[in-house]
Amino acid sequence: MAARTRTTAKDRPSYRCTECGWMTVKWLGRCGECQAWGTVEEYGTPAVRTTAAGRVTTPALPIGQVDGRQATARPTGVPELDRVLGGGLVPGAVVLMAGEPGVGKSTLLLDVAAKAASESARTLYVTGEESAGQVRLRADRIGAISDHLYLAAETDLSAVLGHLDDVKPALLVLDSVQTVASPEIDGAPGGMAQVREVAGALIRASKDRGISTILVGHVTKDGAIAGPRLLEHLVDVVLHFEGDRHARLRLIRGVKNRYGTTDEVGCFELHDEGITGLTDPSGLFLTRRDEPVPGTCLTVTLEGRRPLVAEVQALTVASQIPSPRRTTSGLETSRVSMMLAVLEQRGRIHQIGKCDIYSATVGGVKLSEPAADLAVALALASAASDTPLPKNLVAIGEVGLAGEVRRVTGVQRRLSEAARLGFTHALVPTDPGKVPPGMKVLEVADMGEALRVLPRRQ
Repeated sequence: MAARTRTTAKDRPSYRCTECGWMTVKWLGRCGECQAWGTVEEYGTPAVRTTAAGRVTTPALPIGQVDGRQATARPTGVPELDRVLGGGLVPGAVVLMAGEPGVGKSTLLLDVAAKAASESARTLYVTGEESAGQVRLRADRIGAISDHLYLAAETDLSAVLGHLDDVKPALLVLDSVQTVASPEIDGAPGGMAQVREVAGALIRASKDRGISTILVGHVTKDGAIAGPRLLEHLVDVVLHFEGDRHARLRLIRGVKNRYGTTDEVGCFELHDEGITGLTDPSGLFLTRRDEPVPGTCLTVTLEGRRPLVAEVQALTVASQIPSPRRTTSGLETSRVSMMLAVLEQRGRIHQIGKCDIYSATVGGVKLSEPAADLAVALALASAASDTPLPKNLVAIGEVGLAGEVRRVTGVQRRLSEAARLGFTHALVPTDPGKVPPGMKVLEVADMGEALRVLPRRQ
């Protein structure tokens, strides 16, 4: 009787998620770790090999003898981008910038490429999505013309590496990494294998030659960066370019930064002549009026470590349908619904539940932090009673379901920003700390005390 062959664990095929690296012994359509669909692929078990010690390329040194000047950031000429990067671009650093289509990534990076170009530091802009003529027309429109800015339209990785040998740039901008492919790798451009190969080759070239590289990445319908998660781990900096295409405001957030903090946010304004940085963006989020209007309240939000004064607007209308409408823009619908429930139960404003409620922010800013709760609640109460809040008043605080007003972080920075813009009165939670000169602060512990700022109707 023939001996029965036994399949060992080493001979079994195994499967791995290309996004997060999760492993399983059988194929699944959905990753059990990151929940991504269609990313589990079979791979063979590599043979166990031992790597012999090789020749050392650079000797190890005591850390105090390592030259740190090689990692000194060089300004890009765009202060708002330098703020997020931590001072500028470091030679050899690779930056991944992602954002929705039409948000202005190509416009901003073309402006950065032109301003960073100089006689001693050339810039190479490689476009894989547009022709060279299209990019030239955009450069004429935004004034991004420089003798030291080189432009190439390529979708082949070997050609891009050839341009690096010819131009010898100090800065490379690739728009975008999903459009470039390597002829040595099977698969269409933008696939998992192609993105890994293209990014890996450009990262190696950047490190070897000391070139600062900016890669433009696509995003999925959920807003996440498209491609393998490995791409975000390989690069040094990951930036998200955000903004509503119908508004002028654009924000750059740092998600990962090996050379600085991720708390900084860069603000830009998109207009017909291009995109410009905003050192004082609060003016976009305010409506200047001679007299206060019912249903409006100002607050100070923190974008990273940056305080921004924003305006919340609310409108209540008698509903003509059994189920009143709840429409929001720039605010979280769930938090607005919570504020309505608190006002009705704790603030004794019973008529508000039977009205159609419309709430929004000004200028396209999105308020998601709990510190805007008090401003949202006061705007709703002001609209329901048709009485305006006092002029030059800002409201800062988180509101709980019990009606209490809770403390938030950065109250002093928020009050300093409000005082700088000329606001003289503020509603804040108890114990706000040091108050800026000229600012009158009213500490409130619950919504009952906060609603007393509404003037009584005659």
